[in-house]
Amino acid sequence: METEIVPLDRVAFQLGPISIYWYGVIIATGVLLALILANREGKRLGLPKDTFTDLLMWAVPFAIIGARAYYVIFEWDAYKNNPSKIFAIWEGGIAIHGALIGAVITAIVFARLKGLSFWKLADIAAPSVLLGQAIGRWGNFMNQEAHGGPVTREFLEGLMLPDFIINQMYIDGTYYHPTFLYESLWSFAGVILLLLLRKVSLRRGEIFLTYAIWYSIGRLFIEGLRTDSLLVGDTSIRIAQVVSVLIIVIGTTLIIIRRKRGYSKKRYADKSNKS
Repeated sequence: METEIVPLDRVAFQLGPISIYWYGVIIATGVLLALILANREGKRLGLPKDTFTDLLMWAVPFAIIGARAYYVIFEWDAYKNNPSKIFAIWEGGIAIHGALIGAVITAIVFARLKGLSFWKLADIAAPSVLLGQAIGRWGNFMNQEAHGGPVTREFLEGLMLPDFIINQMYIDGTYYHPTFLYESLWSFAGVILLLLLRKVSLRRGEIFLTYAIWYSIGRLFIEGLRTDSLLVGDTSIRIAQVVSVLIIVIGTTLIIIRRKRGYSKKRYADKSNKS
């Protein structure tokens, strides 16, 4: 007789009638650790105290708006006849590329208002953002979402995964690719890479652009395994893959052009806060 596989409880704890979900706890943990990492590096490189705390206060709401807007735009058919659902973010439907677009635009405006270099802020924040993404994917794990296509238990056991991951990938009678794990591990590896690049003291802006390229390479391949991708119209083209290719091309081009034209003479370790 087979043992029944029960998914992990999504509720972390109760505060009276209020349920606190693991998804929120994990996301909050990722944001907090990312902020600590950015603040420490910002202080070392001479940024005003609490620069990233102030930036976070603005970036988070606009990232959420960007994430939701991005999703709604590409799923418009599901919302055009029921516009009130556009704001029902608690029902799911956000996209990380939209969040990043919202956060980057916010950072550009913030940097100009504060008289700081956007590229310096972006370089310092890059490992923190990727760390938050790496941790945040475990929220998807708890929700049994953002997974890939069907696989066998033998396949998952062949990856040497612990039982708690294998069992959580058993959804409605089927095992699935733990794409959340693939992306999380790729992101953690990227954090290590970016931290090492800090010691090289690349030209200003290049750590951020390396982050964008690194994440996009991983997302390009992992997205092909997922079952919940946003698609271009009625085609089978995955939007996240198209965006990833564009980011890789644009990021690489910017590094080359900024070097050739001398737009990036300052180095990462330069304590000047101007562009």
